[in-house]
Amino acid sequence: MTDAISIAGLRKTYGEKNAVDGLDLTVHQGEVFALLGPNGAGKTTTVEILEGFRKRTSGEARVLGVDPQHADRAWRERVGIMLQSTSGRSLLSAREALAHAASQYPNPRGVDETLEAVGLSDKANDKPQTLSGGQRRRLDVALAIIGRPELLFVDEPTTGFDPEARRQFWRLIESLREDGATVLLTTHYLDEADYLADRIAIIADGKLVALDTPEGLRSRAALARVSWDHADGPRTIETDTPSAVVRDLLADTPGEVAGLTIVRPSLEDIYLSLIGEGHAIATDSTPTEAKR
Repeated sequence: MTDAISIAGLRKTYGEKNAVDGLDLTVHQGEVFALLGPNGAGKTTTVEILEGFRKRTSGEARVLGVDPQHADRAWRERVGIMLQSTSGRSLLSAREALAHAASQYPNPRGVDETLEAVGLSDKANDKPQTLSGGQRRRLDVALAIIGRPELLFVDEPTTGFDPEARRQFWRLIESLREDGATVLLTTHYLDEADYLADRIAIIADGKLVALDTPEGLRSRAALARVSWDHADGPRTIETDTPSAVVRDLLADTPGEVAGLTIVRPSLEDIYLSLIGEGHAIATDSTPTEAKR
């Protein structure tokens, strides 16, 4: 088996509304796959079907070779799930919660190892309700990976994380990939998908509108924007040959070209062009790191 997830014609309807509308997707083993889309696009419904928490209306779904609608305990031991909701009130400390979760799996990670991996070693004896929102999300990650899953579902994982915690989470996902795990990630942070994902699927209104690598998605927009300060005021040209435009400017301008900038389409630009400018997205104020 080379595919961790395979769905064909997946559909989920509520009355006359199609939350998922004939979706076809394949996630390869060992890849980080990002599922993007605006609120209400069908991301969470799709993921819940794949996790076995929601029944589909029609279509086919196979996850680790099994129909998740009829999955058994052995299948669940191979799957890690991080939900959107954060850990709530509990009588158990973070360490105790992880130890209990570890007891449900045949070959779990070490509790202390997992606490260190998510940056909670110094909060091991604290209860979830005393942790910050970002720290609770880290505990959610720890609970999802304690069983050494072959496939990990992570839904909006870094909501509430500060920039350093986000980078720490990214390193953790990279380490899971290096160990051979498959990760299905939903996120509103486009820089996160750009950095982590091997491939990105974008859905809107329950339908697939794009599927490609981050680089492949960016290449769909051929035009770059070249801007500079002209004597008559600012000028901007959209072109598929920005180098030629710059050469002409240098030839016609003595000295430096004032205010010269070249802006190539970002993943955010492509995303917005595919789903429509009216949909809100989250962005991070920190610069996007170079992809690994």
